[in-house]
Amino acid sequence: MIPKLELHLHLEGAAPPAFIRAQAKRKSVDLSRIFDEQGNYAYRDFTEFLRIYEAACTVLTSPQDFHDLTLAVLEHSAAEGVIYTEAFLSPDFCGGGDLAAWRDYLAAIETAAATAEAQMGITLRGCVTCIRHFGPDQARKIAHCAQETAGSFITGLGLAGDENMLKPQDFAYAFDAAREAGLGLTAHAGEWGGPQAVRDTLRDLGVSRIGHGVRASEDPRLMDELAEAGTVLEVCPGSNIALGVYKRLKDHPIDRLRRAGVKVTVSTDDPPFFHTTMRREYDALAETFGWDAPEFEEINRNALDAAFCDADTRAKLAARLEAP
Repeated sequence: MIPKLELHLHLEGAAPPAFIRAQAKRKSVDLSRIFDEQGNYAYRDFTEFLRIYEAACTVLTSPQDFHDLTLAVLEHSAAEGVIYTEAFLSPDFCGGGDLAAWRDYLAAIETAAATAEAQMGITLRGCVTCIRHFGPDQARKIAHCAQETAGSFITGLGLAGDENMLKPQDFAYAFDAAREAGLGLTAHAGEWGGPQAVRDTLRDLGVSRIGHGVRASEDPRLMDELAEAGTVLEVCPGSNIALGVYKRLKDHPIDRLRRAGVKVTVSTDDPPFFHTTMRREYDALAETFGWDAPEFEEINRNALDAAFCDADTRAKLAARLEAP
């Protein structure tokens, strides 16, 4: 199995439906409305997806819940051949952005990550994530949580949520604070917003990576600029198809972006919501675009170079990628 690096995974969004159902049953919370008859997450569009996502999070109410969630998610990822993953972690869902509560949740997540690394060989790093539609003031609190817990485990700051709300510049304070703390920076853009959303995010937030970014393919000049700057796109093809950004994988621009010299990586985003896994992503890309070992080696090198991790971790991952 090809060893894989994943840079774009939302921890809560990776919660298996069975895990959330068990949490709801244990806490006597009725979440039947968020599942279909087969027990999968049920939503019709992106806006409803966000509501279902946040509803699922209502039964994740303690550090122990996040410890157990982290183990469950990493077990699934390791089974798919993932050796390194960066998870978007949201203090909003871990104590409402309160720093003291966030420290408790984070300690539980780190403990689970250490267990998974020892037992499953998968390394996790955390990227604290502001939720765009929660607003800039809340983002400041989240950035403060990131600043105060930055280190070997918390290595980045991101921006997720509804791209149609507010502007990147509204979150500049949060990103400036994270930059001062030495954190890597990424932000969702160019999924629902067009090429200009990517331009604005790069200009106003100074990120080195863009979450999704696929709409950049509509602007040849922007593709050239991304390639020249070495900006890395965290592309999630299965997510884009499931949410209707593109109808079919053959319509997806990931291969065109790669051929234009843009550094792309492959991730699953919120895999159980989108009925995908890293193996399914790789298999679909191989079948649709004819990708083989050279292309997959390329995207993993891109991910390794762009990962928000220390030099020792990067060297260990490089050795695993190069191992026969």
